[in-house]
Amino acid sequence: MIFKDQLRREVEIIEFPKKIVSLVPSQTELLSDLGLDEEIIGITKFCIHPKTWHQSKTKIGGTKKVNIEKIKSLHPDLIICNKEENTKEEIELLANNFPVWISDIKNLSEALEMINAIGEITGKSEKADLLIQKIKFEFSALQPIKTEKKTLYLIWKEPWMSVNSETFIHDMLARCGFTNVTQNKSFRYPELNKKELLMLNPDYVFLSSEPFPFKEKHIKELQEVLPTAEIKLVDGEAFSWYGSHLLKSGAYFKELIQLCSD
Repeated sequence: MIFKDQLRREVEIIEFPKKIVSLVPSQTELLSDLGLDEEIIGITKFCIHPKTWHQSKTKIGGTKKVNIEKIKSLHPDLIICNKEENTKEEIELLANNFPVWISDIKNLSEALEMINAIGEITGKSEKADLLIQKIKFEFSALQPIKTEKKTLYLIWKEPWMSVNSETFIHDMLARCGFTNVTQNKSFRYPELNKKELLMLNPDYVFLSSEPFPFKEKHIKELQEVLPTAEIKLVDGEAFSWYGSHLLKSGAYFKELIQLCSD
């Protein structure tokens, strides 16, 4: 069978895969929710959901630095990865030896397309369709915040880094009604200095729990730079995990919108 991935590459898979390696935490969680426990033979050290897999499945390195030889020793019949989260060089090396399906996700629509495609590839279309319908329902029930809130979403410090309009995080912010103050930056993850932070003059600053693990102490540090902004710690998984975790994101966003509306 020939499948097209989200880079429109053709991927030949002889039959429903029995030995799958996942290089993306969000997609690993999806594979679990599709009921593919026995088929998954390798995951990254950052694939923390489900917890049982994190403890029991073979680790093949991180998302940016995988152990190519260990993957080869597993003899997978499918490797699932992502254009942004994995490196081009490693993906190309793996694709020389195994079927590699690559996702490329910047918005909810592309996330649902990915879930549908992986369902087809793995013989779990019925479960994938059910997940998609549930996710659509959760997001259709979202009531965006009513008043404009200029929002700065930070994913890193030293340097401070945010997100532009080409990111999945931006799409999640927009669906909640938050105006992303760095949406027009040229780079997907723009770096910002203190002067630029002041010029952005956000109403809200969201400090993500990942990839940088922002904590309460960082609120005080940033409050000195942006004394008029309301600074909140937010769940990075809700904003950036584009698999079945989206089922949980909808409920989280409802609470966040309510909190920012009070």
